[in-house]
Amino acid sequence: MALELRQSLTLAQQLVMTPQLQQAIKLLQLSRLELLETINSEIEQNPILEERVAGESDEDTREDVDRDKIELDLPGIQEVRVEDSAPADVDWESYLSEYNTEWSSAPYEEREIPAVDTVTPARTNLYSHLMWQLGMSDPDEETKTIGVHIIENLNEDGFLEISLEEISEITGFPIEEVERTLRLIQNFDPVGVAAKDTRESLLIQARFQGLARTLVENIIMDHLEDLEDKRYDQISKKLSVSIEDILGAVSIIQGLEPKPGRGYSDDRTIYVTPDIYIIKVGDDYEIVQNEDGLPKLRISSYYKDILRSGDHVSDSVKSYIQEKMRSAAWLIKSIHQRQRTIFRVTESIVRFQRDFLENGITTLKPLVLRDVAEDIGMHESTVSRVTTNKYVHTPQGLFELKFFFNSSISQVDGDSVASESVKERIRMIVKSENITKPFSDQEIVGILEKLNIKVARRTVAKYRESMGILPSRKRKHPY
Repeated sequence: MALELRQSLTLAQQLVMTPQLQQAIKLLQLSRLELLETINSEIEQNPILEERVAGESDEDTREDVDRDKIELDLPGIQEVRVEDSAPADVDWESYLSEYNTEWSSAPYEEREIPAVDTVTPARTNLYSHLMWQLGMSDPDEETKTIGVHIIENLNEDGFLEISLEEISEITGFPIEEVERTLRLIQNFDPVGVAAKDTRESLLIQARFQGLARTLVENIIMDHLEDLEDKRYDQISKKLSVSIEDILGAVSIIQGLEPKPGRGYSDDRTIYVTPDIYIIKVGDDYEIVQNEDGLPKLRISSYYKDILRSGDHVSDSVKSYIQEKMRSAAWLIKSIHQRQRTIFRVTESIVRFQRDFLENGITTLKPLVLRDVAEDIGMHESTVSRVTTNKYVHTPQGLFELKFFFNSSISQVDGDSVASESVKERIRMIVKSENITKPFSDQEIVGILEKLNIKVARRTVAKYRESMGILPSRKRKHPY
């Protein structure tokens, strides 16, 4: 069989992701903080973009909110689709006049310096806190060397992850000196740090409080497993002590810290700023977008004037300005479209979850991405991007938009209920139970069935564990 080279033409359709389309899709899935960083980065890189920061009164703010709603409904700003692209021969003067709507018309004002009480102070981690105490204890060179190795081998909970023999081998000092230094560090703040496990840490804390050779020490040393499972009657029988004395000792143990390093964790609380608000006005709900803190963008009139007077501008400069204007116009359009899409998705969620807004989580309805996508005429992937890392403030609290999408649980009468609603009902059942005789998972199944909710016992156990609720034997209290 002979081999030969041939040329042939084939006609095929192919989806092309233009840079502008990629930018629009990227903006859809950015969180509020990421959007702010992207805008600031574009302002730094693109001289065509300008920012106006306004300090309006309450009346001006309300007018801006109304104006923003109108801007979100501007004709021509549609859902991002594959065919959306910017023609090379676009008439930029008419294009800019359409999309160069400023987000604020108030005069420029400098930003105020944040108040002192709003600035987050630097936190001291466990390592630096212990190293400071080691230095303040005026150690000799031997103690300092051993102490540094001990502190460097603590995990985030404050437990020692290396044996004393290994420290002795690494430092070259006798095991007796390592033990002496370890006892010194274990009485640093937080007391109980550098222990090998929770039991040892609790013993150190109890003895530090003068509770050596007491009932508290006995329970920690020999009955910690019974204590964890709240088998107080068995502890009472084994130690031949009244249940009242056991409960008194337990209350003291509960005041100790099982993970001494936890208070110096580097983890910080993340404060969420809502992207949109749902406000009840009379019998209806209003949707208001949160534009606070977002730069107000516009195209620089200086560069537009340069472009209009093309006779005095070289072709390379004109080409550069046109390219930057194209990029700036697409950014403004994409931001407008992002805000409009978030508004439409939230508007659809309000229609589906009105009962939740009125009565809370127990009335949350099952909802999937397809329901909202069909309601507003968008693709499911677009709805998924819009609801990622976006938060809404409602009369029932602050929630991520993805919270409203729930799987369904069958009801006895054939209808369905949202899984989050079932979780809330389980939480309410446990909260109202008799602490001396808590409900088992099977008993919770029976209670839910009376409430017209049909679930299996393993489903109740799974939901209970996801909410951090202990099993019935660990929730039981003697009286």
